[in-house]
Amino acid sequence: MMESASRRLRPADLILLLGRLLLSLIFLHEGWTLATNLAGTIDTFAKLGLSAPIALATIALQIGAGLSVAAGLLSRLGATALALFCLATALLFHTNFTSQNEPLHFEKDLAIAGGMFVLAASGAGSISIDTLLRWREQAIHPWLRAMM
Repeated sequence: MMESASRRLRPADLILLLGRLLLSLIFLHEGWTLATNLAGTIDTFAKLGLSAPIALATIALQIGAGLSVAAGLLSRLGATALALFCLATALLFHTNFTSQNEPLHFEKDLAIAGGMFVLAASGAGSISIDTLLRWREQAIHPWLRAMM
């Protein structure tokens, strides 16, 4: 059976997969690290003036949206959430430019946000759960289809 031209694997699809995996890695690692030391995480957040629910939401966002981007499931939504998270992190926690490392962290967060916005605009590519679901599009609620 010959596959259609639209379903052939292209180099761009492999690059999108690699990019998604690399972008999601930092969030999955950090979310897992925060989750496995929950008491320490809550204490650190408290020192920053943030509550335990904010710490839990941060963990959920990093792991949930990180998995979304990695798997390509609602990846535009996951990428947008992580981009906004990175912008907020840069603006709220990395603006003390008199400290030697802060400009680097600020720029890193902006760069990751930029990559996530590009992913949100381009979509996950053909190697994704989103693409598998598109093949069964009629069974998906219109709101979810819009996020794919």
